[in-house]
Amino acid sequence: MLLLTVGVLAVLFLLFVMFAGFWTDWLWFKSVSYSSVFTTQLWTKVGLFAVVGLLMALFVGTNIWLAHRLRPPLSAMSVEQQSLDRYRSGIAPFKRWALIGVSLVVGLIAGAAASGQWRTWLLFTNGTSFGVKDSQFNLDVSFYAFELPFYEFMLGFAFSAVIVALLASVLVHYLYGGLRLQGPGRRASVGAQGHLAVLLGVFVLLKAAAYWLDRYALAVKTGSYKGVDGWTGLRYVDANAFLPAKTILFFVAVICAVMFFLTPLRRTWVPALIGFGLMALSAVLIGGVYPAIVQQFQVKPNEQAKETPYIQKNIDATRQAYGIADSQTQPYTPQASTTADALKPDAQTIADIRLLDPNVVSPTFQSIEQQRSYYAFPSTLDVDRYGNGASAQDTVIGLRELDLSGVQGDKRNWINDHFKFTHGYGAVAAKGNQVNDKGQPVFTESSLPATGSLGDYQQRIYYGEKTGTYSIVGGSNQEIDYTTDSGDKLYQYTGGSGVSLNNPFTRAAYAVKFAEPQILYAGAITDGAKVIYDRTPKERVEKVAPWLSIDADPYPVVQDGKLVWVLDGYTTSDGYPFASKTTLGAVTKDSLTNQRGELLTAANKVNYIRNSVKATVDAYTGEVTLYQWDDADPVLKTWMKAFPDTVKPRADIPGTLMPHLRYPQDMFKVQRELLGQYHVTDAGSFFNGTDIWQIPVDPTSDTKQVQPPYYLTVRMPDPAVTSASFSLTTTFVPSGRENLAAFMAVSADPGPEYGKIRILKVPGDSKTLGPNLVQSQFNSRPEVANQLTLLKSGGDSQLEYGNLLTLPVGGGLLNVEPVYVKGRGAKYPVLQKVLAVYGNDNVAFENTLEEALKKVFAGVSTGTTTPPATTPTTPTTPTTPTTPTSPATPPAAGSNDPAVQKALQDAQKAITDSQEALKAAQKALQDALNAQQKAASPAASPPPAATPSPGATP
Repeated sequence: MLLLTVGVLAVLFLLFVMFAGFWTDWLWFKSVSYSSVFTTQLWTKVGLFAVVGLLMALFVGTNIWLAHRLRPPLSAMSVEQQSLDRYRSGIAPFKRWALIGVSLVVGLIAGAAASGQWRTWLLFTNGTSFGVKDSQFNLDVSFYAFELPFYEFMLGFAFSAVIVALLASVLVHYLYGGLRLQGPGRRASVGAQGHLAVLLGVFVLLKAAAYWLDRYALAVKTGSYKGVDGWTGLRYVDANAFLPAKTILFFVAVICAVMFFLTPLRRTWVPALIGFGLMALSAVLIGGVYPAIVQQFQVKPNEQAKETPYIQKNIDATRQAYGIADSQTQPYTPQASTTADALKPDAQTIADIRLLDPNVVSPTFQSIEQQRSYYAFPSTLDVDRYGNGASAQDTVIGLRELDLSGVQGDKRNWINDHFKFTHGYGAVAAKGNQVNDKGQPVFTESSLPATGSLGDYQQRIYYGEKTGTYSIVGGSNQEIDYTTDSGDKLYQYTGGSGVSLNNPFTRAAYAVKFAEPQILYAGAITDGAKVIYDRTPKERVEKVAPWLSIDADPYPVVQDGKLVWVLDGYTTSDGYPFASKTTLGAVTKDSLTNQRGELLTAANKVNYIRNSVKATVDAYTGEVTLYQWDDADPVLKTWMKAFPDTVKPRADIPGTLMPHLRYPQDMFKVQRELLGQYHVTDAGSFFNGTDIWQIPVDPTSDTKQVQPPYYLTVRMPDPAVTSASFSLTTTFVPSGRENLAAFMAVSADPGPEYGKIRILKVPGDSKTLGPNLVQSQFNSRPEVANQLTLLKSGGDSQLEYGNLLTLPVGGGLLNVEPVYVKGRGAKYPVLQKVLAVYGNDNVAFENTLEEALKKVFAGVSTGTTTPPATTPTTPTTPTTPTTPTSPATPPAAGSNDPAVQKALQDAQKAITDSQEALKAAQKALQDALNAQQKAASPAASPPPAATPSPGATP
């Protein structure tokens, strides 16, 4: 009785453990008001499990029963049959249970496999038309994206059922003498022969269906071609050899299946086996040899002419599927020098050059604004815009999140970890384009509690990127809000999120879930206590929207008195015909991947992607809200049918949140990877493959990974663009070379231009420096190298290069890179120098951005000819002002002409003032440039000979 009791209790415990996971999941979805997502998934999985499992069990069980029923009444006497008699005798008392048991096991396995296809079923039953037809079969794209995968799944299930039934039937027929390997007479009884022939006929008929579906699958077939690993769609040999071959094989298979079905009537295998042999031979000759002959003798001698129409289909489909069809490419020849008039439209771009690298300054935020050891900032901070209208400026922002590893060792216990230290506190923000005289950020929001330009908001952070554990809040629990010099400030959570622990059964379930028995009996858990978990923004959105791929980099936004995380959600498909496939995890990896977060859907291959959803997670309440961003996306519409009332319309996005939305990085990375080859829209040029771009390796990092894209305020040199806008930018270099091939930017501001991709294509013979060559140009300058050596102080200090920014300014390209220095024993780096390069040779390495820009723009022409070097004090005044070429010895940055100095000082002041009021700064910069033009005009008094100023002392 004791053993029986222990056994029963063990079984009950195992059942409770299994049920606890289900029960806690239900409670979590209910607590976040997304219970419909849980129930839709649950009933879809249960339905597929039950239907597919039942069909498999019935089909296999029926065939086993039929094989037993068709057994011969007497078995021929032979050694083989005498041996089998022992097995028949042993099974005889349990035949019914054996039949039920085998059928159930097969059904359970099939049902479990089918339940994993719940996405395929929901897409099939809720499919929405794309309104776009493929160029080969003239079918809507929805057929390939939603229907074809389901047909292939059902066909695979049918094949499995027939194969399992066939093997089980052969075993039963052999066991009961219907099939014999020894003895005189027929090797197969009439019943066994007819039964197996019908099953083989069904198998061949399914093969015919597979041949028919294979015709359409050619439109999404993936291979490698012209340097594209995921090349998708038909080529010449597919359309002219494989396609007709699949059609012929379909009819051959149907005829062969009919022969198998006639075998029970003709009582001979000969016709069926001949037909099967002919089908196999046809598959080899028609499906293999014939396409090879076509490829060898028709395609190879004239490949470009044959493949060009299909390459064009692939180009058009790929550009459409990845949202790059409307990208605008224009030629751009960067000039080595510029003029004041050319710089005027780019005043805002220059004013907003970001010095604060969010990937470098996290330790600075940590050291200056951590306040307490149990707070921490993410290793990579975020860039956003704060301010009103035109005065909005790029801001580097990070949240002071809870970090339990910083709690002193003697305070680490279960109560403190889960009841006392429960949340972070406040945002810290700094101007993106300024540092103070110590090289530190200029904070606009700081201290604990935080104060500054962000106004009043709920500063407690219960949900964040670093909150990976559960907390128990509410009831009589007093949490540590934050610590001051006078002691700990206490707080009780009132956010409303979490699952109530009032029910002992629920407490037991969570004790099992978290493997923590104290949850079941701890006195610290009183009435009203709730458990909050799954607290990172990414995992919360992934749970309530399992059909989305989530961008790896959530970012915080302060709006309407709340602190919320904003996440970008992508809908994807691998069924867009002719569109080449790409592996998301590979193309979204760059030099900052490990700092930013996880890869986007690491292994999945897709050939369609849309940024269809903007999601928010309240940092205090954990509330998850999904907003429809792309209202034309058919994949999103399909999922919204499957999960109704889970995604709010775009019109519901708060007006205070809208200015903070931006174009997502992972989407941009996917698009830039494709545009490396698919910027070429002509099939002939694509075939030749002479204009392939690649993303440059990040010269500021040792990871050997590609350069990440950067958020910048920039004006693209397009007549249609009159002002700078918040954009996501990147550069390209030609394949195998390091000179610049193109500059690309997408408008990241939510407005009419949002998502507009513009590419500046640099002529191949321009020899414009790419990022690695810019870095080399920087490091190879003797004067720069000497200063770098001094900055390192003989090895006592460590240099850290900030982001190398490339900007189209004044008809040329301006490269700016902050240089940080971290002294021995220092906790964080400070900005000490700024590199600026304009053109290929004009390099500045100065203490401030203003000084660097002053130096690289010192030779700015205002329409006058540079005085000859032999007579510097008596310049020739031309009758018609012309734009000179770059002088052999340009005027030094430290010219003593008071008028020029005054103009440059005004320009510097304008740039600085623009951080407070951009409109006023632009006007001041305009005045400064006018003053410079007037000072350098022919009517002005001739300047004295330029005297080079000594190199700056670090």
